[in-house]
Amino acid sequence: MSTKKGRVFSGARPTGRQHLGNYLGAIKNYVALQDEYDCVYCVVDLHALTTVEDTEDLRQNTYEMALDFLAAGIRPEESIVFVQSHVPQVTELHTILSMVTPLGKLTDLPTFKEKVRMHPHNINYGLVGYPVLMAADITLYKASVVPVGVDQASHLEFTRETVRSFNYRFKTNVLIEPEMKVTEVPKVIGIDGQQKMSKSLDNHIEIAATPEETTKRVMMMVTDPQRQRRSDPGNPDVCNVFSFHKIFSSAEEVEMVNVECRRAGIGCVDCKKLLAKNLNAHLAPFRARRAELDQKPDDVWNVLEDGARRAREIAEQTMREVRAAVGLP
Repeated sequence: MSTKKGRVFSGARPTGRQHLGNYLGAIKNYVALQDEYDCVYCVVDLHALTTVEDTEDLRQNTYEMALDFLAAGIRPEESIVFVQSHVPQVTELHTILSMVTPLGKLTDLPTFKEKVRMHPHNINYGLVGYPVLMAADITLYKASVVPVGVDQASHLEFTRETVRSFNYRFKTNVLIEPEMKVTEVPKVIGIDGQQKMSKSLDNHIEIAATPEETTKRVMMMVTDPQRQRRSDPGNPDVCNVFSFHKIFSSAEEVEMVNVECRRAGIGCVDCKKLLAKNLNAHLAPFRARRAELDQKPDDVWNVLEDGARRAREIAEQTMREVRAAVGLP
């Protein structure tokens, strides 16, 4: 009998190699959750189609993301890791859930409005129905807990409402209403010091980058905008570099930077060099493991294939219950 607290589900769009925002906001949490929950982690390639016009890199991006997941410590022997489109039951449940979803709820979601601003020339049906597919992802595996960042809270609440609507409409309790588990680092600011770390904004640092590439990106980071000269005192409280020191540097180094920056005892260049050194040291074991896995790509795809097989077993059981509740023959 499992001693775990319940089942976790989380999915991520295959954007290729992951960056520090993905790592701190999601992947580290994915790894830690394995100790307490039965975990189901999905590369949501169907979701990616809503905004991707060129799918040429979709397969490679899926592989790169799986590499990062596994190298970071996700254990496929106990957790399920798979690709969304390899479990066709999710599109069946998506269709059924769409029958109990008011259109107005979808177009009122702040994330939809944001996507419309970002992709004004590609407002497709899939983009509108994105939250319904997300609800199908979660409920198909009867996840009791979903780790999310604060920017995804509205989508999870939508899933909870969808579960209530479905169960009420069809007088059943087949679908489970998931609880939200907010990630420890909900928002990671990019090297521009202003916006959330993102590949599309080119303000990211890839966790699989070389030490040289990482150092170069760190040296580009924006510090205290009020500090114009080396002799000027700085304010670590408004410096994005300092926020990363608090994650990747020792307590003694954090205190040193905090004190010396305020009295101009350390300059921004040296502050960044110290961060780059500590960041590279932190990521070195991950990068070594990733390089080792990358030597045998077939093994990575086999992990995803086995994960999909295990996911389909859960999914088909759920769909048998859903079909019976709806009255489908």
